[in-house]
Amino acid sequence: MASALLVPPAIAGAQAAPVPQRADTATVILLGTGMPYPDPSAQGPATAVTVGDRLFLFDAGAGVVRQMNAARLPVRGGPVTAVFLTHLHSDHTLGLADVIFTSWVMGRRRPLPIIGPPGTRAMVDHLTAAYAEDIEVRTKGLERGIPDGWRTRVREVTGGVAYDSAGVRIIAIPVEHGSWKHAFGFRIEAAGKVIVLSGDTRPSAALERAAAGADLLIHEAYPAVRLQPEDRPGGEVWPQYMRAFHASDEEVGRLAARAGVKRLVLHHLVRMGGTDAELLEGVRRGGFLGPVVIGKDLDRF
Repeated sequence: MASALLVPPAIAGAQAAPVPQRADTATVILLGTGMPYPDPSAQGPATAVTVGDRLFLFDAGAGVVRQMNAARLPVRGGPVTAVFLTHLHSDHTLGLADVIFTSWVMGRRRPLPIIGPPGTRAMVDHLTAAYAEDIEVRTKGLERGIPDGWRTRVREVTGGVAYDSAGVRIIAIPVEHGSWKHAFGFRIEAAGKVIVLSGDTRPSAALERAAAGADLLIHEAYPAVRLQPEDRPGGEVWPQYMRAFHASDEEVGRLAARAGVKRLVLHHLVRMGGTDAELLEGVRRGGFLGPVVIGKDLDRF
């Protein structure tokens, strides 16, 4: 009786039937490939990896829950196994409250595991405090919501194995993202495959080692040929900023070639007016001759 009113029929029917996931297959879905500026065709950074009925979410940019629905991933019942944060930049975390509270409204009964760098616990505590009245009304008002479904279980890491259970191993790789003290890429080992997500990073030797022989490397990039000072206040330091915080297409191509990755996906692109063709040319100049995909929202691999 306590949860009978949690998900009204109109809401419960709002999602198309989820796509069945095979237990012996790892699937990657680019939920959001965008940047901090609003772009209707590219939502905030978020990547889902499914292994059977487990759903691992990497970053939670703006629009992440609606993109899960659009990708026909299960939303009802709060199915996210764990959330992993590469770092705490706002564009990578603006959808975190949505993941926490919408999954609860849609039926989550257990605390949501969230794994991220130092500072993650403080961020989640502030989000919970900000929604204290919402929690009060939903649990003690007429909705009679699930009492503990809004709770989280935060674990802060500085690198190393972040998850290891039932054939899925996820390793946090410290990377270099400008002024951030803690930023990660992630290596996912599942269903006999290796998937590596760069997070936001300049060229990283640690990431290159982690990506050795990977089946899929998903890496951010910018077109090297477009990098120049910008005509705006402070624009003269733009090249310095980009080199400290991000990796060029040529640098990503070099890393992918040296690591011997089987397939490269570029996403979270600072285009600066650059085209897909320019990005591909940059990767080739870096020496990677294997398959390259310019990632778009809802692409699957």
